[in-house]
Amino acid sequence: MSYAVYILANKPLGMTYVGITNDIARRTYEHREGFGSKFCQKFNIKHLVYIEFFEDPTEAIACEKRLKKWHKEWKFKLIESRNPHWEDLYEKILW
Repeated sequence: MSYAVYILANKPLGMTYVGITNDIARRTYEHREGFGSKFCQKFNIKHLVYIEFFEDPTEAIACEKRLKKWHKEWKFKLIESRNPHWEDLYEKILW
């Protein structure tokens, strides 16, 4: 089983949310439909802009905790290193 650390955003350089899941498609769908988290609902955060996969859940949890402590500018640079146009990756994970 693999684990995904992910970042959602409401727009480029906007509000972000960092999470972890063992089913990225299901979890992203939950956020998009408004029952993922209260924070995401409040700020309309539903665009999947970053994903990093791990085989070891301990590593995934450590990565999530680390990213949650980062300044927003650091998160923006991380997102742009893999997704420079802030594309919503949701459709890509479904295939």
